[in-house]
Amino acid sequence: MLDFERKSIVLVTCPKGFSPYLAKELDRMGFKIREEKVAGVEIKASLNECMKLNLYVRSGHRVLYQLKRFQASTPEELYDNVKSIVWERVLTSDDYLTVTSSVKTETVNDSRFANVKVKDAIVDRMREVTGKRPHSGPDLCGIIPFLYWRDSDCVVYLDTSGEPLSRRGYRKFPHKAPLQETLAASIISATGWFGKGNFISPMCGSGTLAIEAALIGLNGAPGLLRDDFAFMRLPGYDENYFDQLCAEAEQKERTEITGRIIATDIDPEAIEAARKNAREAGVEHHIEFDVCDFRKTEIPDNGGVVVINPEYGERLGNPAELQNTYSAIGDFLKTSCQGYRGYVFTGNFDLAKCVGLRSSRRIPFYNAKIECRLIEYKIFRGSMK
Repeated sequence: MLDFERKSIVLVTCPKGFSPYLAKELDRMGFKIREEKVAGVEIKASLNECMKLNLYVRSGHRVLYQLKRFQASTPEELYDNVKSIVWERVLTSDDYLTVTSSVKTETVNDSRFANVKVKDAIVDRMREVTGKRPHSGPDLCGIIPFLYWRDSDCVVYLDTSGEPLSRRGYRKFPHKAPLQETLAASIISATGWFGKGNFISPMCGSGTLAIEAALIGLNGAPGLLRDDFAFMRLPGYDENYFDQLCAEAEQKERTEITGRIIATDIDPEAIEAARKNAREAGVEHHIEFDVCDFRKTEIPDNGGVVVINPEYGERLGNPAELQNTYSAIGDFLKTSCQGYRGYVFTGNFDLAKCVGLRSSRRIPFYNAKIECRLIEYKIFRGSMK
């Protein structure tokens, strides 16, 4: 049985570009940052604390608890080191086992081969110790060892999340090319909006930015929207302890948001999908939805942030036709959003030039494999002087 109080190195993974915002999250939660990586943040934590991380983290994808670090130059060395781990404390012979990995080494050219070697090492040890081997397969519904292998550096983790934390569970109606929830949360974090002032989301699509803003404004733990995590299947898991964590998270939630969240889209189907997603997330009554052209979006007088995620011709839209749209975004920000911080999130840097405003920041992000920028514009009342 695993000791849920024992601390080990924990890697909270995230997409490329998210780690500065994930590190700030973890720091606010009271964790000391050991290392900020390109696609993750390393801390030290217990499995009990991993439960809390899965419950509260907004920008991360998986919470990985380290079991062993070692050097391996061949598949045989990998097998021997993995087999030396005391797996009978991690799972039983009746458990279901799924191995996942991130592999980049000259030793093997297919991560599936590495996965099989790890799986073989685990089931061979379990057969020798218990006389019976556990079942294995591709579904993330059991115990999930994760292998990190770069050159000769190997780390074996326990994945305590299972399905990535980006899958909150509320986005039942995705509409067209929706933003991933963790990307939306990181974008909001980059704007510095934490629930004070207005949050305006023109071109809202399926509503992910507005919904994540509502969850942030209400201090709602995103993990409360899920009912399954991989740590629930680990030996030593205390359901009562997790229930207590959930109750504490619910007690910390605010009932109202300071400021207004407004989400608009010209497509009635997008607004309908956004409403339904917001309802699934339990925040529908905190968001004001409207069907209109983005230029008709209501902009309250008392300031805040405006975040626009227009099409950029990669998955949606024709780049040539979008030039007028980006130019109109610049006019809208300049004339209607004075006193606000305006943001345009795009993966088309040529189209971004059509906005025609001087940017104060250009923050790098990745939307899947597409390199993007969150471009900030400070919209002053009157002249900049």
